[in-house]
Amino acid sequence: MTNNFQLDYKTLSKFITANLVEPFYKDRFDKLDEVRLMSVLRRKNPYLFKTKNVQTAEQLVRQILDAYLSSREETVFGTYLEQLSIHVCGLVYGGRKSAAEGIDMEFEKDGNYYLVAIKSGPNWANSSQISRMKTNFRTAKRVLGTNNRRQNVIAVNGCCYGKDNNPDKGEYLKLCGQRYWEFIAGDSNLYLEMIKPLGRQVKEKDEQFEERYVQKVNEMTQQMLNEFCKDGLIDWEKLVKFNSGK
Repeated sequence: MTNNFQLDYKTLSKFITANLVEPFYKDRFDKLDEVRLMSVLRRKNPYLFKTKNVQTAEQLVRQILDAYLSSREETVFGTYLEQLSIHVCGLVYGGRKSAAEGIDMEFEKDGNYYLVAIKSGPNWANSSQISRMKTNFRTAKRVLGTNNRRQNVIAVNGCCYGKDNNPDKGEYLKLCGQRYWEFIAGDSNLYLEMIKPLGRQVKEKDEQFEERYVQKVNEMTQQMLNEFCKDGLIDWEKLVKFNSGK
């Protein structure tokens, strides 16, 4: 299949708003509402915060709250970018979500059949994770081969942002940023167009989130003062006992 479909950026903008911006902020609000001081304190390293010379209850609360939120955001946003990838590739090349283990998308283009493992950015894996991805590619290729598919099957690690100027990795191609979006959509400007609806839509939602974030910081700070502060100072010994004591 060749690219004879012209993306409508206005329609794409609506899709991004409905399927990326809206659910991303809903997840942020949900996680902010769910977080509890005692629960997050049990999972964070108190020695790290002491080493960073955290001195006030609010400072500690903000750091653990930000770490809690940011640890999830990259994963969640990556899921939405995967959905956007499948949507765009589906419009242009008939791409679809793959049923093969470890493969996110597959499609036909210019006489080749592509198996794509989608990741957020280029620095996502250690050696064992890359080895696992290669195994998944080999298995999926073998299954396609037994189905007598005539096309040349090419494995691709697609990264939604970043750069890698050496895309040929032997067993697979690694396409990042502009290269990736152009590959799945036939549009060299798509990676730039995608940022526009994000900028337009997030201001109001971010203001709402900031208001709720401040409320949560104040709630957790008050609890921190009540539970783990003594004479106006953080009681680190009590905090470490809570976190690590028998």
